Amino acid sequence: MIQLRTLLFCFCMPAFLFAMPSNVALHDYNSLSKVNLRTNDKDAKSLLFYFGSKVKTSKATIIKNALPYDSKLGYGFDVNSASNVDMNANSFSITKPTYFSVKVPEGNYQIEVVLGNADNASNVTIKAESRRLMLREFPIEKGQKVTKTFNVNVRNIKIDDKTNISLKDREKEIFNWDDKLTIEFLGEVTVQSIQITPKDNLTVVYLAGDSTVTDQDVEPWASWGQFITSYFDDTVVVANYAYSGSSLSSFKAANRLKKILSQIKKGDYLFVEFGHNDEKIKGAGNGPWESYSDLLTEFVQSAKDKGAIPVLVTPTQRRFFNENGTLKATHGEFPDAMRAVAQKNNIALIDITKMTTTLYEAWGDEVSRKAFVQYPANTFLGQEKALDDNTHFNSFGANEIALCVLKGIRELDIPLLKQIKKETPDYNPNQPNYISSWTLLMSARFEIAKPDGN
Repeated sequence: MIQLRTLLFCFCMPAFLFAMPSNVALHDYNSLSKVNLRTNDKDAKSLLFYFGSKVKTSKATIIKNALPYDSKLGYGFDVNSASNVDMNANSFSITKPTYFSVKVPEGNYQIEVVLGNADNASNVTIKAESRRLMLREFPIEKGQKVTKTFNVNVRNIKIDDKTNISLKDREKEIFNWDDKLTIEFLGEVTVQSIQITPKDNLTVVYLAGDSTVTDQDVEPWASWGQFITSYFDDTVVVANYAYSGSSLSSFKAANRLKKILSQIKKGDYLFVEFGHNDEKIKGAGNGPWESYSDLLTEFVQSAKDKGAIPVLVTPTQRRFFNENGTLKATHGEFPDAMRAVAQKNNIALIDITKMTTTLYEAWGDEVSRKAFVQYPANTFLGQEKALDDNTHFNSFGANEIALCVLKGIRELDIPLLKQIKKETPDYNPNQPNYISSWTLLMSARFEIAKPDGN
């Protein structure tokens, strides 16, 4: 399978608009002040960046030129996007996908971005790390100054002096596992300042799951875990440890559960969604009512022992229809096994299997394709064969699944429901949204190869 990263591609549907960074120009670093990046202490101060050729302040790091990211300096415009940046008197402006990165330690951070321009209106989309959606197409009027706040989890593979998380080779290059915090700006954007503040008092929603949950690092793939981020208020941060191709047993063997348990605290959440890959494990002792049920019980009990709140999420359906328009049940007894574990152990359950069955059937066979990575050949540059995936979502589909999960949260008696943003709409899988009403700018990084798992 051809693998392409960071390339220009053309897409016919207006819901996804994209422009590719051009070559990076050389910049003068001499006028740039350095920033103290030591933020491990509880009393650590914010990292504050002001942008503009005429900005004067002693309270922040002033960035007067569009410098590329430099690991020694510890900040800058990343992914060859510095040449997209127009530096103004007291801000920078972009019209192409642009990345700004800052080297920070592992932790949870609250980001405050001051946006707006005296001369032009803006329409701003912000993603963080591996395409976690933080702000979707937010309009700002000419002359308006707006501050937007969102939370980002930054992590590394280290658990203790002797133990690390095991990463797949494909994961070693993604934003989620590098040593910096990356913010991606899309649209017509003007940024005046960025403030990054360590936060250790946030409610953390940990996600354990497979490719239908993980932060998909590159277009056109997407999962609900990276879209639910935009629907929680500023008291919540999502820490998504899911990865493509994982099962309960491989997730545990890779030390991801151990990493979560080393950090999870009272009042946090552990959402657990597995099934797609557990179904493929054969042999004695495996199956829905044996190893799968036993490991689910271990995961949720481990979270409870830490004072956290576990939530089981049954697996999303695959898009396979019967001739009569109903959906095939490809997960066998695995959803029933999860339901039984939840009932036996008095664990909160969100039945996404049932909701996605209703959702896909409401759309129908043909319309439901628009929620998945299904595109004819030559939709993207270098894509010689059609993409025909019935498991993995595009951004529209991932957002619909995130809305299903939010519906499930609202139906549970857990405090997290009060931390969903008030403006988040109610959702009914019987009356789903359609891609004709969905727009989201595509990120600049792309790959044809499908994620692991099916």
